[in-house]
Amino acid sequence: MKALRSHETGGPETLTLDEIEVPAPGKGEVLVEVKACAINFPDTLIIRDLYQFRPERPFAPGGEIAGVIEALGEGVEGCSEGDRVMAMLGNGGLTERLVVPVDRMFPMPDGVPFEKAASLLMTYGTTIHGLRDRGHIKDGDTVLVLGAAGGVGLSAVELSKAFGARVVAAVSSEEKGEIARKAGADEVVIYPKDEMDKAASKELAGKFKAACGPEGANIVYDIVGGQYSEPALRSIAWEGRFLVVGFPAGIARMPLNLTLLKSCDIAGVFWGAFTVREPVRFRQQVEELFELMQAGKINPLVSETFPLERGGEAIARLENRQAVGKLVVTMD
Repeated sequence: MKALRSHETGGPETLTLDEIEVPAPGKGEVLVEVKACAINFPDTLIIRDLYQFRPERPFAPGGEIAGVIEALGEGVEGCSEGDRVMAMLGNGGLTERLVVPVDRMFPMPDGVPFEKAASLLMTYGTTIHGLRDRGHIKDGDTVLVLGAAGGVGLSAVELSKAFGARVVAAVSSEEKGEIARKAGADEVVIYPKDEMDKAASKELAGKFKAACGPEGANIVYDIVGGQYSEPALRSIAWEGRFLVVGFPAGIARMPLNLTLLKSCDIAGVFWGAFTVREPVRFRQQVEELFELMQAGKINPLVSETFPLERGGEAIARLENRQAVGKLVVTMD
């Protein structure tokens, strides 16, 4: 079978398409024929040894897959060969077959294509945990989403609307703004791509405040970081919640006096650790996502698909912030 693997620290160009043996499932595991693997921001980091977890090389990136069970390991019950499943793993997804622990696997909802099933768990899982557990979202809140046209950003727009919030989407272009509007955003703010000086940062903060309204944003969902975080924090409401989700634009230096002036909280959203530490709540939230999906309230946007041999190209597009919605590698 084929797998796209990392043999050395580096960017997507260092990945190689290897021919390897088909693995055998062990106790509590199944062998899955991978049909689709979604690309996520951790994939850009893990191959450069910049992620929280560093798997032993060689390894395949790709932590979110959908496929068909091909074989069962010892003691596996409750599923059968031929079942359509989706799974969340740290890495390994960019391969034609993959061993999956049953406790990291879910049956696919009826009628959902493999590409969309592979695009659900990490983005929407991160966001439902962030909004519910860290942001304490409630009906009537205003949510400011930075990077609102990416996979995680669109999940934040859709879930915030599903939970009764008003959404301000912050994006880098009018094209991305239109995508956020189609996902349900009430207001759109276009932020500059170039480096901002103090005047430009102050101007952006004013745009955020105007879009969020006089009370400010109850929740800031920050997927971008860098120079955009401080203007967003300046638009937060009294006792608002600033959620740190990711930093493709860099790790921000925040003026903590603002947290005192607004009596607000800055909270980290580390979904991967949450799924391990609280597996029961994790599975409950996934079930809620299935219900929302079947009700038509969330619908992952798969903007492009790539064959396995071009998986590095998909990672590069995400790394260069060229992606809209989800990029998915398909094996057929």
